[in-house]
Amino acid sequence: MKALKFLLRSLIVPSLLFVIGCSTCCKEAVVAPPPPPPPSPPPSASVVPVGTELGDVFFAFDSAVLSTASESQLNDNVQWMNDNPSASVVIEGHCDERGTDEYNIALGERRAETAKNYMANAGVDPSRMQTVSYGEERPFDPGHDEDAWAKNRRAHFAVK
Repeated sequence: MKALKFLLRSLIVPSLLFVIGCSTCCKEAVVAPPPPPPPSPPPSASVVPVGTELGDVFFAFDSAVLSTASESQLNDNVQWMNDNPSASVVIEGHCDERGTDEYNIALGERRAETAKNYMANAGVDPSRMQTVSYGEERPFDPGHDEDAWAKNRRAHFAVK
């Protein structure tokens, strides 16, 4: 009799538990559909996508004086700022590799301030513009000739 009870407990009970367990897992599960994605905010008609809308202005050697081409580019930048009233920019002053570090930092600052003052005089709120000078530390073109140096003497506009 003990052997029969042992057999029932060790074979039949686990088998029944297995059958009962399998019968519950084989039923098809009902899954609720995923919630719809949240609606995207409507696009603002007055905001132009940020990209290459703001162009660099370039300077002659050892100068922070704006050329006619630079003034034209700054006018385009003023228009972009007017079209994007919530945007603010950092105007970075850059130089070529000639000159001392201290001199180039000061020249880069003058170039950035010249661009900022031009835009402020054209109606852009000065509080929307910051200036920083990198001197010769961040060249656009790493070359060591006049073509490279001309590309590095610039005021660069970075949208914040």
